[in-house]
Amino acid sequence: MSSESEEQQLSKKAAKKEAAKQEKMRRRQEAAALASSAASLSVEEDPYSSNYGDVSLPELKSCSQTDAGNWSLAVSSMEWTCVGELTQFLKEKEVLIRGRVHITRPVSKNMAFVVVREKGFTVQCLVTTQGEGVSRQMVKFVAGLNRESIVDAIGVVSVPENPIKGTTQQVELHVRKLYCVNKAMPTLPINVEDAARSDAEIEATLQSGDKLPRVNQDTRLNFRVLDIRTPANQGIFRIQCQVGTMFRQFLLSEGFVEIHTPKLIAGSSEGGSAVFKLDYKGQPACLAQSPQLHKQMAICGDFGRVFEIGPVFRAEDSYTHRHLCEFTGLDVEMEIKKHYSEVMDIVDRLFVTMFDVLNERCQKELEAVGRQYPFEPLKYKPKTLRLTFEEGIQMLKDAGVEVDPLGDLNTEAERKLGQLVLEKYDTEFYILHRYPLAVRPFYTMPCYDNALYSNSFDVFIRGEEIISGAQRVHVPEFLAERAQACGIDVNTISTYIDSFRYGAPPHGGFGVGLERVVMLFCALGNIRKTSLFPRDPQRIAP
Repeated sequence: MSSESEEQQLSKKAAKKEAAKQEKMRRRQEAAALASSAASLSVEEDPYSSNYGDVSLPELKSCSQTDAGNWSLAVSSMEWTCVGELTQFLKEKEVLIRGRVHITRPVSKNMAFVVVREKGFTVQCLVTTQGEGVSRQMVKFVAGLNRESIVDAIGVVSVPENPIKGTTQQVELHVRKLYCVNKAMPTLPINVEDAARSDAEIEATLQSGDKLPRVNQDTRLNFRVLDIRTPANQGIFRIQCQVGTMFRQFLLSEGFVEIHTPKLIAGSSEGGSAVFKLDYKGQPACLAQSPQLHKQMAICGDFGRVFEIGPVFRAEDSYTHRHLCEFTGLDVEMEIKKHYSEVMDIVDRLFVTMFDVLNERCQKELEAVGRQYPFEPLKYKPKTLRLTFEEGIQMLKDAGVEVDPLGDLNTEAERKLGQLVLEKYDTEFYILHRYPLAVRPFYTMPCYDNALYSNSFDVFIRGEEIISGAQRVHVPEFLAERAQACGIDVNTISTYIDSFRYGAPPHGGFGVGLERVVMLFCALGNIRKTSLFPRDPQRIAP
């Protein structure tokens, strides 16, 4: 090929390159012109500019009516309506709602949809220029909102002919005004929509050839503030709230007094090495493993019946689905009149009442949890089943499971016994009592008829232990003897033992982890799901 033809080819390539460059520049100029044209229709020139926009910081500082802006004037005379309250009964009513931008769906320059979410409930909002007071600029503003931004919307409730897919509320809000109260960043570390998907939904899309993002447990916990916005998590922690509320209300109705005990103590409250040690002004101290010692002292102080809801700290290296280093303890202590079964009677009535109330009052929350984490409702009886430890051991032996008759049950044995109890008695909630003394804390009272056993009990849900309780030793000399036998330095608990030297009634009690109750009631499989900000051996943030 001659040099002349080569030059011609090069010049053709250069011409093509230059033409492409010019075309690119032309498109940029057109885009700039369009942007300029759009800018010329500025908010100030929009006759409906007062119906939308970002709320200014001065307005959010609770400014006076004289300094009020568009948003303040729009919402000042209206009552707020929760998204979860939007039903067909509000048809053609004008309402004011606040929520987060769940998703936006621009349809055209004249129409956009935005799904607004509040506390796990969602509603579809329609913004269209056919509506009253809505301009193209407003449609563009709404379509450009970032997910998770907080918005206030004013509109009229409409009931569509066909069911709305993808929202909890089966009504549509025809928006007249919409203001962005706070913007979320454009790109989020996790999307709430992704975090809310069930495993079944993800697996179904995989089988159909598609792939949806799966948000793993660690990622959820790293960005917990986003994760707890999902409908399931909103349900979980509202159920947890009800558990705590019912615990308090039931015990108050039974004559119990709520107390608050110290979490900084000189010795270990349970014995053993699983304590968080710290320096207390030059003295060795630790975080309380339970309020055990102090709630017993409260009984000795003539309160008769006490309970506490508070933090509990365990330094054990347990990397399991049901252990945390910090959890919320629900603790009870009470005077015993005749028999330690009186404590079990309280457990029975307390939890049956609690389960009944949860099933009655938390139907929406339980449904929200079940959509992401499907589970079968807990089976329990109006009168809770009670078995002795020896009876439980015999059931295991009859099923071919060999266990130490004077040892504790391991996790596998507990689950197997739970399965056997369900098959025989049709219940997943039961009490196992008269445990071997050797596996119980030093302050547990031995059985009167066999010193190898104790007046103690555990309570199980779905084959897992949730409650541990017992009659306590209230005789100081015997208590000191039991402490020494368990390897506890009596000097570190001298004030505890001394409190029984001034006269102490027979008493007993129990403790239960709030997070574990919710985990097992909803069959969630991991206690980190029911701890708002979990603390385990590997996590101390956020």
